[in-house]
Amino acid sequence: MSDSPPSGDTTTNRSTTARPASIAASHQALARGFAALRIFFGLIYLSNAIAKMIGVGSYDLGAASFGLLWLPQAQFILDDASSNTTFGFLGGLYQSLVLPNFGFFGAFLTVVELAAGLALLFGVLSRAAAVGNLLLIGPIWLMYLFSDSTQYLWTYPVDLLPLLLLAIVPAGRHAGFDGRLAARFGDRWPF
Repeated sequence: MSDSPPSGDTTTNRSTTARPASIAASHQALARGFAALRIFFGLIYLSNAIAKMIGVGSYDLGAASFGLLWLPQAQFILDDASSNTTFGFLGGLYQSLVLPNFGFFGAFLTVVELAAGLALLFGVLSRAAAVGNLLLIGPIWLMYLFSDSTQYLWTYPVDLLPLLLLAIVPAGRHAGFDGRLAARFGDRWPF
């Protein structure tokens, strides 16, 4: 018997070895995904900044109730993280400088969250906004990571990893003003 198909039969005998399925993601699909992530994080930081500005952390909309991170809660988190950490220098810095001057640092936090939220939402200076947010919450995670208190390990990395990706990828160039600025300034526009 021959290995070739009988005359008139156009089928071939192919190997049935299964190959893993691959999905080629287009640049446009990735850009849209990162833009959605950027906009989502922009809304998170903008809503928390607004909660700090109006002084309300709990909301009841009838069918839905939720909380946002307002100043008293932010102050509590900073105090809890810095007083329980074994990362002495960082905890001491927050205990001796930030918390005693929380009036200033609370206002600073609100302004940074507002600016970063708007920057991420509209895609302008988006990488800088992501770095700014990383600098705000990174030290808190480090203090909780090196502490005596038990904290869910992934609480802060859920924020940190997407912000790190947004700091690396120029997500504001799709559906954001960074795209227009990059077209105007070319490689000189780092965002």
